[in-house]
Amino acid sequence: MDKILILDFGSQYTMLIARRIRECCVYCEIHPFDKIPQIDSSVKGVILSGSPSSVNDENAPVARLDGIKGRLPLLGICYGAQRLVRDGGGVVAPEAIREYGRATITVTDSEDPLLQGVRSGSTVWMSHGDTMVSLPKGFSVSASSGDIPNIAYKIDGEPTWGIQFHPEVHHTEDGARLISNFVIGICGCKADWTPENFITETVKDIRAKVGGDDVILGLSGGVDSSVAALLLKKAIGGRLHCIFVNSGLLRKNEYEKVLASYEGMGLNVTGVDASEKFLADLRGVEEPEQKRKIIGRDYVEAFNEAAKSIDGAKWLAQGTIYPDVIESSSVGGPSRTIKSHHNVGGLPEDMKLGIVEPLRLLFKDEVRRVGKAIGLDPAILGRHPFPGPGLGIRVLGEVTEEKLRILRDADDIFITLLRERGLYDKVWQAGVMLLPVRSVGVMGDDRTYENCVALRAVTSVDGMTADWVRLPYDFLAEVSSEIIGRVRGVNRVVYDISSKPPATIEWE
Repeated sequence: MDKILILDFGSQYTMLIARRIRECCVYCEIHPFDKIPQIDSSVKGVILSGSPSSVNDENAPVARLDGIKGRLPLLGICYGAQRLVRDGGGVVAPEAIREYGRATITVTDSEDPLLQGVRSGSTVWMSHGDTMVSLPKGFSVSASSGDIPNIAYKIDGEPTWGIQFHPEVHHTEDGARLISNFVIGICGCKADWTPENFITETVKDIRAKVGGDDVILGLSGGVDSSVAALLLKKAIGGRLHCIFVNSGLLRKNEYEKVLASYEGMGLNVTGVDASEKFLADLRGVEEPEQKRKIIGRDYVEAFNEAAKSIDGAKWLAQGTIYPDVIESSSVGGPSRTIKSHHNVGGLPEDMKLGIVEPLRLLFKDEVRRVGKAIGLDPAILGRHPFPGPGLGIRVLGEVTEEKLRILRDADDIFITLLRERGLYDKVWQAGVMLLPVRSVGVMGDDRTYENCVALRAVTSVDGMTADWVRLPYDFLAEVSSEIIGRVRGVNRVVYDISSKPPATIEWE
């Protein structure tokens, strides 16, 4: 399958570059700038991302482009473009005022294949502190903006381009066209990254990897694990053994509901109640990262124990998706590890099962498209995402049975009312957080000193970015009234109006 490589210098927009390429039905991968994979015949082009660094910094990141530059189509975006200019002998200097936000592009070379269909006068998105003051010999300007004469260029005699703006950001009006020009037009990639092709290739890969062995998959009732289960079932049939672990960190009545939801899917599902161990191991633990690793470890131990009764089981399948992998990785310096995920962090070195992750190349919306193509029940397909560590990271601070009881009851009211008022399908993810805060209140003639919960509801495509949902005030008032009136131990409800970034969807 044709492939585009994205070399990541730590930009906040790197994931958006990948998303836009995937929207062209072309496969792409993100790799740290200092860990470039082997370039084989499937790689049709390379993109250099932006970066929080300046090319003039003493320790500015530099990628070794031997075997790439001049041979394969290469596109530098923002820092990537500046890096090519500086390395070629041009001048990149700080601007007096950092340019961030909308700008207007003027296309000066209408023959440039990268800029075909990019309209002069259209909006582009800028985010940089340096500017390309002068270009090296052999670099031809193809676009300018206001007082900046060099916002796009091509190197003469080789398939290398650089742009100062960010086409991956939706504020750049013709950004999707520019990316398509590069990926489809210049690189010549076939638009074959489709759900149907993914299913065919993944089934083939699973069979090759596991051979005649049995596989254990942890089901959660969510989209990711459900799609993974159907792919595995298609690949190995009855050698798939599904296990649903009750961690004690599930939503209200979720253990029973999840087991019932899979009865008609022809999956071999066993329920394992490990809630006492999870809660015991979390006792006294307050640090979020430590909680995540404990939960991840306990999941693996539960699967290892369950595997003892399954002859020939040598593999553990997980519903890890691409954002889990990327958010749990460092790119060797510039980017920051946001969190570890229970699917990719905290696995013990002596784990007895190999790992199969059929979805680790997909963004969330791609998982849903694959689920639809493979015939997943629409009721499961439309479920909101739920964090792998469950309510363990929605109880801020130490996790106790009493705190979980409060959180489950409040969360059940919120989700139920979203469904009843026709708002559930308009929200990408919703839930309640129990805050480590107590506040004064009045109920009847009594003074109370009880807990505060935060409602969280966001819209998103794949979870990499998210915006808070403008839920109706009357609805929020109804939810607040129901929670305070019916959940013992809560006297205050707040609504989280933070977007990602700078906040994250979960609070821990």
